[in-house]
Amino acid sequence: MKIKKLPLLLKIVIAIVLGVLLGLVMPDCGLRVMSTLCGLFDQLLRFLIPLIIVGLVTPAIADVGAKAGRMLLLTVGLAYAFTVFSGLFAYGFSTALFPQIIGGTALSMPAEDMGGAADITPYFTIALPPLMDVMTALVLSFMLGLGIAFFNAPALRRGFDELRAIVVRTIEGVVIPLLPVYIFGLFLSISAAGKVASVLEAFVAIVVVIFVMTMVLLLLQYGVAGIICRRNPLRLLRQMLPAYFTALGTASSAATIPVTLRQTVGNGVSEAVAGFTVPLCATIHLSGSTLKITSCAVALMIMQGMAFDFPMMLGFVMMLGVTMVAAPGVPGGAIMAALGVLESVLGFDAQQQTMMITLYIAMDSFGTACNVTGDGAIALIVDKIKGRK
Repeated sequence: MKIKKLPLLLKIVIAIVLGVLLGLVMPDCGLRVMSTLCGLFDQLLRFLIPLIIVGLVTPAIADVGAKAGRMLLLTVGLAYAFTVFSGLFAYGFSTALFPQIIGGTALSMPAEDMGGAADITPYFTIALPPLMDVMTALVLSFMLGLGIAFFNAPALRRGFDELRAIVVRTIEGVVIPLLPVYIFGLFLSISAAGKVASVLEAFVAIVVVIFVMTMVLLLLQYGVAGIICRRNPLRLLRQMLPAYFTALGTASSAATIPVTLRQTVGNGVSEAVAGFTVPLCATIHLSGSTLKITSCAVALMIMQGMAFDFPMMLGFVMMLGVTMVAAPGVPGGAIMAALGVLESVLGFDAQQQTMMITLYIAMDSFGTACNVTGDGAIALIVDKIKGRK
C-alpha cells in the first residue's frame, strides 16, 4: 500500500536507479525475462493508443464544440495560436542547441545494439493488433466529437463520456502502474549495454534546457500581451508568479484555477472575462506541455539519428495543439494524448514513447506552471480586444 501511494515521479526515479544498478550484474536469463515483460507491455500500449485517442479526444471536442459565443472563439483561437507558437519556438530552440549538447550521444534501442555483451531477446512474444491505426482514430474522434456537438446527441454524448471514464480508469489502473516496470526494464537493458552514463547525462541536459525554454516562452507571451495592452510585460508577469509557484507545487492546472483567477483579476482583467477565460484555458491551453513534448521529441530523434525537418514538425505541432484538449483530468494527460501523434507523425515506437513519458514526467510541474501562467496572458488579450467592441 505504501508503494502505491508514492508519487509517479518518485516511482520512475526508483525504477531508473534500480535498472541502472541491476543492469550491471543481472544475468542473461533475468534480462530476457524483463525483455519478455516489456514486449508484452509494448503490445498492450500499441493496442490501447487508438482507444485512448477515441475515448479522450471525442468527448473533449464535443464539450468545446457545444459552447458558443465570440468570446469562446477568440479564447480558443488565442489558446491554439499560443500552443502552436510554443511548439515551433521549441523546435527552433531545440534544433539550435541540442545538436551541440547531446549530438554525440547515440541512443539506439538496446535490443538492436548489444554488441554481443548480453542476450536480451524475449522468451516469447504475443501479438495484440490495435483495432485501428492512429490516424483513423484521430479522424474518427474529430468526426464524432463535432457531430455530437452539432446535433446535440445526448445518447452518444453519454456513451462517449462513459467510454472516457473507462479509458481513464484503464490508464490509472493499468498503464500508470506498469509504466515504472517498463522503464525499469528499459534502463536495465541500457545499463547492460554500457550506455547509461551518456543517456542520463543527456537527460539532465534536456531537462535544464527545457526549463530555460519555459522561462523564455513566458517572457515572449507576456511581451505580446504587454504590447497589445500597452503595459509593462514584466509587471504583468510578476503579478502571475503566485500562480506559477502554486502550479509547481500542485502540478495541476485545475487545482491552480483559484490562484490564477485571483492574480489575473489583479492584473486588471475584468472579473467576467477572467472567470470565463481562466477555467477554459485550463482545459485548452497547454503551451508548456507542447513545448516539453516537442523539445523531448527533437532531442530523442537527434540521439537516435532519426531524420526530421520543419514540415514534419509543423504538422506534428499543429496536430498536437488539437489533441491537447483531451489532456486535463487524465494522469499524465498531455503525454498520453500525444502518444498517437508521436506514433503517426514522427514514427515513434513504444520504447521511444516510454522515453518521452519518462522525460515528460521528470519535469511535469514546469510545464503545468508555464500553462497556467500563460493563461493570464491570454486573459489580458481577450479583455483588451473585448473592451474595444
